[in-house]
Amino acid sequence: MVHFMRCSNHFSFLMSNYVVTSAICKRIYQNISSKCLHSSHQYKQEKPFSRFSRKLRKGTKGVKKEEVNLTPYTRDTVRNIYNILRNCSWASAQGHIETLPIRWDSYLINQVLKTHPPLEKAWLFFNWASRLQNFRHDHYTYTTMLDIFGEAGRISSMNYVFQQMKEKGIKIDAVTYTSLMHWRSNSGDVDGAIRVWEEMKANGCYPTVVSYTAYIKILLDNVRVRKATDAYKEMLQSGLSPNCCTYTVLMEYLIGEDKGKEALDIFHKMQDAGAYPDKAACNILIQKCCKSGEMLVMTQILEYMKEKRLVLRYPVFVEAHEILKSCSVSITLLSQVNPHIEIESVSKGEVVDVSTSCNVILPSVDYELVANLLKEEKLIAVDHILIGMKDKNIQLDSSIILSIIEVNCKRNRPNGALLAFDYCLKNGVKVERNLYLTLIGVLIRSSIYSNLLEIVQEMYTKGHCLGLYHATLILYRLGKAGKPQYARKVFNMLPEELKCTATYTALVAAYFSAGSFGKGLKIYETMRKKGFTPSLGTYNVLLSGLVKSDRVVELDIYRREKKIFEISHHSHHGTILEEERICDLLFGELVS
Repeated sequence: MVHFMRCSNHFSFLMSNYVVTSAICKRIYQNISSKCLHSSHQYKQEKPFSRFSRKLRKGTKGVKKEEVNLTPYTRDTVRNIYNILRNCSWASAQGHIETLPIRWDSYLINQVLKTHPPLEKAWLFFNWASRLQNFRHDHYTYTTMLDIFGEAGRISSMNYVFQQMKEKGIKIDAVTYTSLMHWRSNSGDVDGAIRVWEEMKANGCYPTVVSYTAYIKILLDNVRVRKATDAYKEMLQSGLSPNCCTYTVLMEYLIGEDKGKEALDIFHKMQDAGAYPDKAACNILIQKCCKSGEMLVMTQILEYMKEKRLVLRYPVFVEAHEILKSCSVSITLLSQVNPHIEIESVSKGEVVDVSTSCNVILPSVDYELVANLLKEEKLIAVDHILIGMKDKNIQLDSSIILSIIEVNCKRNRPNGALLAFDYCLKNGVKVERNLYLTLIGVLIRSSIYSNLLEIVQEMYTKGHCLGLYHATLILYRLGKAGKPQYARKVFNMLPEELKCTATYTALVAAYFSAGSFGKGLKIYETMRKKGFTPSLGTYNVLLSGLVKSDRVVELDIYRREKKIFEISHHSHHGTILEEERICDLLFGELVS
């Protein structure tokens, strides 16, 4: 027992340590359900194109290549053959199939077998195909037939097909070995599955990450932790990286061994490594938590599912609901993850889709619910409520919806703020100027410029004004972000009284920052033609831009102009206009 615990602890440490290392690599792993290891490991067989390149008979009008749709042809053919095999006796089915004007190849036969026709007819069809002229079964068709027998529990027949592959010299790859190993283990022959693994390696067939994952799952399910640890080490040493399915197998084992903390550690760190749990993985882990009573782990996974908008399968939902109720744990989070299922239906054994119910969210409950969620800063839950109200005639109190925008802006959640703002537009909620400016600020910080233009336009439509300082600041920030086209659009929205030295200078700076020096100089010339006097900040923008553009002539001209301006300014000690002061604050020294 002590030896077992040591292996288990070493295994969990090794898994956690790898996740930390792989986080540096930022690899995006393939999502595969651990419940479907045998099927997900199938190679995608490429469709041959030779059967479509038949020569046209003389006198036949050619068909344009783009008018030929190959996919429906193959799909319809496979469906037709499947229906024949399913609905007719073999004697009748064989007669029908032989009359079909089809050029039989490995791809087509493999696709028919993958539709899983009745077992005996699938085998008869497989043998019938082997007698066709100019056709020979390959490892794709053999592996699919082997897989069909394995899934049906016909292990002796599966072994017979495998033996035929050996005798006929058919290529046996990792896909075939993995399928054979999985079904032998599934039938209870764990030692037989291990022998398949050893045979695969002895024959020089390199396991894939799916092969390793299937093997590790077999070992962990049968409490062979030491071997599983060795296999995991071997996988890492061979240069293979765990995928979502591998992590799911590891976490499922740890949860079953009451190692919830280690499982959660992997759950969080695998995301840092770029492998995000999918719907299948979350359902498997929640179901395992129900069996082991790991409420903390279940809560963390449900929080993740709520954030990613993943849902539980109904049987898993029912099981989780019963466990939470029996443990006197709140089911609020569970219902938020599965908003399409009414809790009342669980006790009655019914499935009720919330989307079909007209009184899902009661207005009397909305204010208190949203207020509490805002207080606790459960903003994802608030997003779900707003999305649920989007197509329903339900009114939220204006103060609460404005608070949602404000809180989302403070938390730098532009999408949540925009969701609430969209609700305001559709329901006629009045938004104050300061809130518009706050929303504009978070959009600039988040580089969401298309929505920024819409907000500015809506602000002026509702009779609010940006003001000179904020207008110049927005143009300045857009320039810093290298977005002169957006700065130009905002500038064009401004009323004439705000088109002055400060805003023109900010627009010039925006074009200069993007390397459009010619356009920037044209805007400056327009500013002078309209009678606006440059300030110290304007000259700073011009000189810094011209230095980068290597425009020597213009640079000398504006350097002399700046010196004249500075002499004139210091001699007169005139009053500085607001627009010049703002310009100097942003682009130069403060002139007092």
